[in-house]
This record gives sequence, structure tokens and C-alpha cells, in this order.
Amino acid sequence: MTIRAVVRGVGHYLPDRVVPNAEFEKIVDTSDEWIRSRSGIERRHFAAEGQTTSDLATCAARAALEDAGMQADEIDAIVLATSTADLTFPSAATMVQANLGMTKGFAFDVQAVCAGFVFALANANALILSGQASRVLVIGAETFSRLMDWTDRGTCVLFGDGAGALILERAEGAGTPADRGILSTDLNSDGRYKDLLYVDGGASTGTTGHLRMEGKEVFRHAVEKLAETAHAALEKAGLSSADVDWIVPHQANIRIIEGTAKRMQVPMDHVVVTVQDHGNTSAASIPLALSVGKARGQIKPGDLLVTEAIGGGLAWGSVVLRW
Repeated sequence: MTIRAVVRGVGHYLPDRVVPNAEFEKIVDTSDEWIRSRSGIERRHFAAEGQTTSDLATCAARAALEDAGMQADEIDAIVLATSTADLTFPSAATMVQANLGMTKGFAFDVQAVCAGFVFALANANALILSGQASRVLVIGAETFSRLMDWTDRGTCVLFGDGAGALILERAEGAGTPADRGILSTDLNSDGRYKDLLYVDGGASTGTTGHLRMEGKEVFRHAVEKLAETAHAALEKAGLSSADVDWIVPHQANIRIIEGTAKRMQVPMDHVVVTVQDHGNTSAASIPLALSVGKARGQIKPGDLLVTEAIGGGLAWGSVVLRW
């Protein structure tokens, strides 16, 4: 008998305000064609004034609970991936816990920027395998629009706000790659590359700061490192690219998504793509894509999925799971 962390429900939330590429033509030297050709992004969602990351996360959590047919008091823990928590402390996860009416268990945030949800999944999986929790609500939520420099056309057009969530539950498996649930994880970081993608502010500096990125260098590292981590996770699970039904990647840029799929020798019709509608929602992008992929009828029970992401740090990783 092998313990597995199996997905029981998934859900997402997007703010009401939809921002098409054309809106940026009014504030920076750009165009719809320029944005689409370089990123694949057509539109994104921005949170309303006063709408916080924990608000978005709570809506996604409720959608996941409904999908799983569970109540909040059946959850043992919340792991929330975000770089844009409401406050310096307490964690956004504890705010979601309160919003859901949970008075037991525990909740905490994970910060690995765009790779955050992969790191959160790995942590939730470990909690279940260790016996610390039986049901874990894993959330990725961001309000990256609050970090944008609206004079920087290379970054402000790329990011959006949103949240996605899934519920992992302890289950017994046979210990083979045919088991449902998380089969392997692979996490990495290298702080030498901090200056490629960062926010130039924080609590100890006394400013909120804005997002800064060296786009060409991030792209170069992304394709190489994402393919490597995906192959490493598949190897740990005793699987290969040929076994993959769906890649569900971090939705940063269509060129990165295409480049990674090519390196993995997985055709694009086996990749869940949502970047055109959401932009880069950082830690929210993978759970958003999982929820949308299920709603579209792409992701079905028994499918083998690889999720992979890279973000500031640099931090990157992947998870192999059977839906």
C-alpha cells in the first residue's frame, strides 16, 4: 500500500474587469499586435479597487469545495501560494481560513513567485504523506496588477489577477505509476539569478516597489529549466514524455509554452493553454489552467498531467500527477 494525495476538486475565480490589449495603447507605446505576437496574450483580468488577494482566493476555494462536494470544516489545512498577500502578516491563507468559517486545522502561505503553486502542491503532498493532514486545500492567488510600473511596456502588459484552487485528499494506491494522485515532485532554485525577475521594494525597504524583469534572459532560462524539471519529475515517477496526456504549464508566455512542449516532444494539442485569456497570473496560473482545462472537457479522470513553472528567485519545479 502506498499513500497518495489525490485531487478531489478544483475551482477558480477571475475578477469581473476584463482588460483587452487595446487598453494599453492609451498609456504606453504598444499595440494589440505587438503584445499578441510576443506573448500570446489577448486580455487579462484586474481586481477591483478594494478587492484583495484573499478575496480572490476565497472565491476559488469555495468553487473547489463545491466541485469536491465538501464543506470547509472537512479540510485540515490550507496552503496558499502568493507573492501579493493582502498584508505583510498575517498570511493570506489564514484570512481565507476565516472567510471559509474554518476554526480548526492550520493555514500558511508559500512564496515562490510564479513557481509558487508547484511549491505549494509539493508541500501539501508532503503533509499528506507524513500524516499531518488528510485533506489539504491548495490555492494560487495573485493581484499582480498592484505591482506594475505602468510606464514599462515590457512588463505591464503581461500580468493579470486571478485565483485557482484544488483539494488534495489522502488515498491508498498500489505504488505504481497507474495510481491516481501526485506521483512525483521536483523543486529547484538558484538565487544567483535574483536580478532577472524581482520587485524593487518590500517591507524592510519601506516601499511596495514595482516588478522588474530581464525578459530575454528569463525566456532563455525558462525553456531550458522547465523541460529539465519536467523530465526529472517524470523520471522519478518511472514515466516519460510519451506517457503524458496533458502538460499544464505556468501561463507566462506562449513562446515559452511552445518551446517547452517542443523540448519535451509533446504536441501542442496536449498542452492546456489559457494565457490568451488570463495573461500571466503568477502562482494562480496553473490552478486556473487546471480548472479551465477540466471545465473545457480536456482533463479527464485517469489522465497523466505534468505541471511546471518558473519564477523569480529563480525558482522552478514540476509535479507529475494522475487526475
